Amino acid sequence: MVIDYKKIDLFGKTLMQKVALNSPFEFDFPVSDYACFLFSLDGDIEFHVDDQQIVVPTNYSLFLNCLNTGKKINNSVLSTKNEIVVISFHPEILKKIYEKEFPFLLQQPKNKITNQSSEKINNDFLIQKYIEGLLFYFENPSLVNDEILILKLKEIILLLSQTQSAETIQVILSQLFSPTVYTFRQIIEAHLFQPVSIEELAQKNNLSVSSFKREFTKLYNDSPASYIKTKRLEKAAELLLITDQRITDIAYDCGFNDLSNFTKSFHDKYNSSPTNYRLNKK
Repeated sequence: MVIDYKKIDLFGKTLMQKVALNSPFEFDFPVSDYACFLFSLDGDIEFHVDDQQIVVPTNYSLFLNCLNTGKKINNSVLSTKNEIVVISFHPEILKKIYEKEFPFLLQQPKNKITNQSSEKINNDFLIQKYIEGLLFYFENPSLVNDEILILKLKEIILLLSQTQSAETIQVILSQLFSPTVYTFRQIIEAHLFQPVSIEELAQKNNLSVSSFKREFTKLYNDSPASYIKTKRLEKAAELLLITDQRITDIAYDCGFNDLSNFTKSFHDKYNSSPTNYRLNKK
């Protein structure tokens, strides 16, 4: 249940919102052509998209593409209060305030094959202080003007570009200007030899881990862990024979972060160490 709602507009569009809710509640995101930054001021909230669930605690935030349907936040705990701040990123406003050149976060990412549309951002001190500053304008709307709002919008973009989630946020924002949807197989093949986990691959496909595993098994007739390890070991065996690369470099190039794990996995498959395999085959 919404108990308090405030919003601030820029160029005729809603830029910032502050919403206070009493639980239990369910709050649906509107289907529109923009991205959102959601900051949890008070209380834990649960974000749902399809069958995924992300818990966003107090002082944590979430960045998401609002283009897809089925997105909502909720809190099922009785007698608790939640308060959130939402900042919207409209593509036409971004184009207007950055007439000459987009900053890094709004530029098209290179070689990023992913459909990921949401990213949880950890407790960040500078973002927290930024949100505290915004609260003043919600309480004093008469002091707000377009110049201040443009500065605040540019400021949050700068702060987000300095977080550990910057690359993923860049991918999400890029969908506003040149929407691209990759197939499940394209995403798997693009990351086959990169050191990414099953959880990360599921995120890149906008799926929960369980849904990702089901889809993977249906498409490849094998589990993700088994298929990916097999393909990485096959590539490693090929590189051992056709190159003079160090074994450590080959392991890394094939997606293994740990040399001992690579050596053990290789021996289990080929009944030989990588060094002996190279010597015997050559």
